[in-house]
Amino acid sequence: EVQLQASGGGLVQAGGSLRLSCAASGFPFDDYVIGWFRQAPGKEPEGIACISSSDSSTYYADAVKGRFTIFSDNAKNTVYLQMNSLKPEDTAVYYCAASPSLVWSWYKSLNYDHWGQGTQVTVSS
Repeated sequence: EVQLQASGGGLVQAGGSLRLSCAASGFPFDDYVIGWFRQAPGKEPEGIACISSSDSSTYYADAVKGRFTIFSDNAKNTVYLQMNSLKPEDTAVYYCAASPSLVWSWYKSLNYDHWGQGTQVTVSS
């Protein structure tokens, strides 16, 4: 059974940091791309970062570039999202998802086959 377990969300003040984790199981982790998405109330899901487990190449949305870092521990089948310099506009439910291939449109949710449950991130001003 494919499982993606996201955790690490919480309430933090603007300027603070959080680290999200996405623990994966039930599929060949090294062959997949793991992406992080977020969805704020009333908005469409937004792809913010992804990592190719095979070569650790990473991609970021402009909104988080320079503040967020995605990295993986392949031995633990876990991908992390280190979020620094958080802003109130980062408030959203954050999801991790898995895709069997890296495509130019990595930020589109339709490219991902498996999804974890979300974890809430709230940034207060």
